[in-house]
Amino acid sequence: MKKHWFLGAAVFGFVTALVGGSYLSNVAWAGNPHVAEAVQHAKEAASHGKQGHADALVQHAEGALKHAQEAQKDVKDPHLDEGVKHLKEAVSHGKAGHADVGTKHAEEAAMHLGEVK
Repeated sequence: MKKHWFLGAAVFGFVTALVGGSYLSNVAWAGNPHVAEAVQHAKEAASHGKQGHADALVQHAEGALKHAQEAQKDVKDPHLDEGVKHLKEAVSHGKAGHADVGTKHAEEAAMHLGEVK
């Protein structure tokens, strides 16, 4: 009788650890608020840039950059690094009044940031 109880407890513990560990690892990555915020701001920057609003492009690209750089403290991913590079370019071109070029960089940043695992 004790063997069956021990075996049942061992199986339950194994399954709980397997499912729980898998769930927690997905939540940790998918739940990174800085990456999610960076993606959202980069998309907003691109949207405003398409309308020719260089000032709003800069505002959102700077917000995205701030969040992406915060995410770099916890997440190591080449897509995150590429996103930061494109956001810096989007800000630079937006400040120069080049909404069209800034938009392309914001779109590239959003694409890369969306790929962060």
